[in-house]
Amino acid sequence: MTDQLKLDFEKTLKNINFSKNEIETRQNYLNKFLKNGIPNRNLENWKFSDLSQIIKKNIGELSFYNDYSSSNKIDSSIFVSGLEQNKIVFVNGRVEKIDFQHEEKDKIEIIENTELNHNLKNINSLVDLNNAFTNKHLKIIIKNNYELKKPLIIYHSTNQKIKSKNINTRLDFLLEKNSCLKIIDIFNDSSEKNFVNIFYNFDLKKDSILKNYKIDKLKNNNIKYSYNNIDQDDNSVSETFILSAGSSFLKNEINCNLSGKYSSAFVNGIFSLKDKNHHEIRTSINHLIENTKSYQLIKSVSEDDTKAVYQGKIFVNSKAQKTDGYQLSKAILLDEKTEFNAKPELEIYADDVKCSHGSASGSLDDNSIFYLMSRGLNYKEAKELLINGFLLDVVNKITDPEIKNLIKNTIGLKE
Repeated sequence: MTDQLKLDFEKTLKNINFSKNEIETRQNYLNKFLKNGIPNRNLENWKFSDLSQIIKKNIGELSFYNDYSSSNKIDSSIFVSGLEQNKIVFVNGRVEKIDFQHEEKDKIEIIENTELNHNLKNINSLVDLNNAFTNKHLKIIIKNNYELKKPLIIYHSTNQKIKSKNINTRLDFLLEKNSCLKIIDIFNDSSEKNFVNIFYNFDLKKDSILKNYKIDKLKNNNIKYSYNNIDQDDNSVSETFILSAGSSFLKNEINCNLSGKYSSAFVNGIFSLKDKNHHEIRTSINHLIENTKSYQLIKSVSEDDTKAVYQGKIFVNSKAQKTDGYQLSKAILLDEKTEFNAKPELEIYADDVKCSHGSASGSLDDNSIFYLMSRGLNYKEAKELLINGFLLDVVNKITDPEIKNLIKNTIGLKE
């Protein structure tokens, strides 16, 4: 892999007109990735999902996509119908469309360049890989006191031009004071056996609100990794929802730094797995100052020899008195071969806090099924009704009514 990686990196530098400083910085990121490599089971955060072996088994030898010189055709059939929206469209990792037609143009600034923001601390080797190869650093600024009129949908699509490739995409968002952004990630793949690596960085200033929804529903044979870093100032709110269902393998990581007083973070997620899929959600909520709040609820319904993993950590700094942190994961296993792994963690260095975590897993309750069948439902209807109620609890945590209905329809849930 090393020789191919270096060769593809040299091609990337030739295809894009980087500055000398940018070339040196990207080379440093490449060297860091080469030192640490693709994560494997030896790393605690990857003990349940050995990405190195998953790629080797499902893809084989990777090459690293670097030809961003020619545009790709956009398949408009992937767009969500019946919902007015702004759009950013990625095709094979290349930005093909940026459309904020519903917004006031002077309230949003879009900066397109190849210079990366390198002020972030070391995160992991996959972010290093992303920073080495991503073709364009796109930064979106929501100006003071502005709330987007319509949600921004980011479409991540791939086509059959690529196979056994690694694709890296990155977006940065700055929400200035008292601004609001609703963003939906939707994945649509017609390619097979690629590794898609996505990195988002969010900077939330005072009184700003981020509503962040990720939908991986359509079945595909790709491997995906998504890392979201969220930094929050005073009285800011982040709400993240994850639907993890379609890809062969998907790991979503949410790292949230509550650095401002009265800031809060809410993370809710659903695993809905079939056909031997392997998915993971890992969250790190860092309470770094007093009077902050977090809430996490993850639920899983799995069958057909699948594997779901949830690793959730609440960290409370010694300065973070009056912290309120809650975390819960629950799983329904629909057959004996299905696996759910949970690793809840509390790391607390303050004494005036209210924190709790818990996890439970099991099969559907036979007594509940029997009760519903005694009221006229057949076994299949009773099973579906119980699963519907189990998952509806998570979706109802979504605060935006329009997006809540979209996700209910996507999953097929009913009130």
